[in-house]
Amino acid sequence: MSNNTFLRSGVAAAVLGGALLAAPVAQAAGEISASASVANMYLWRGLDLGDGSAAVSGDIHYSISGAYVGLWVSSGDDTLGNEYDYYAGYGKAFGDFSFDISLWNYNYSDNGLAGKGFNVSDDTTGELSEIITTVGYKTIKLSYYDNIAGATGYEYWTLSGALDKFSLLVGFHDPEGAGTNDMTHVNLTYAFNDRISFTASKVVDQDLNKDDAGSFDEDVKFVVAYSLPIEI
Repeated sequence: MSNNTFLRSGVAAAVLGGALLAAPVAQAAGEISASASVANMYLWRGLDLGDGSAAVSGDIHYSISGAYVGLWVSSGDDTLGNEYDYYAGYGKAFGDFSFDISLWNYNYSDNGLAGKGFNVSDDTTGELSEIITTVGYKTIKLSYYDNIAGATGYEYWTLSGALDKFSLLVGFHDPEGAGTNDMTHVNLTYAFNDRISFTASKVVDQDLNKDDAGSFDEDVKFVVAYSLPIEI
């Protein structure tokens, strides 16, 4: 899969700007949580992957002693169609400092044809994967996304922080190879309450190749996300 194709793929980590609502349930050996959310667009790393279409997503998550595994499912990717992602990781807090590392595998069960619906017989496990590493101090976090399968050479960085109900994220796309462009975007999110959030996202810089091919839309994108509680 090319770097440009990967730039059109999705990831759960940032699609709804942190608007998912988790409903934890204590278990004897760990904790299970679930979440669901709807938004007016599939915002992924400063890009609208749904070409203006709404997105519905949800996940189920199991954690124990800092280790966790989960499944995230979403609609809304106009190019690759319905998506389901497996992930596993480990995170720990040390006072004001935190650390997290996870492995994500991205799958498109309708073989990249939006509208076909889910067909797990076309599972693509292992074909498109990233390792995500995050270090944090209080509400400030630095994350590094390294593609290890499917689009080797693509990297993505974020620096984020939060103050009261506002949060700010700066993201930087750093793909390698001919015909690819670096891009920087900024997301500003306001959490109206526990369920509703508003995000404004804008591409603020891009390093176009000599043909100006594959340039990114620099219009401001406005996202409204609503979280739905799930009880297990």
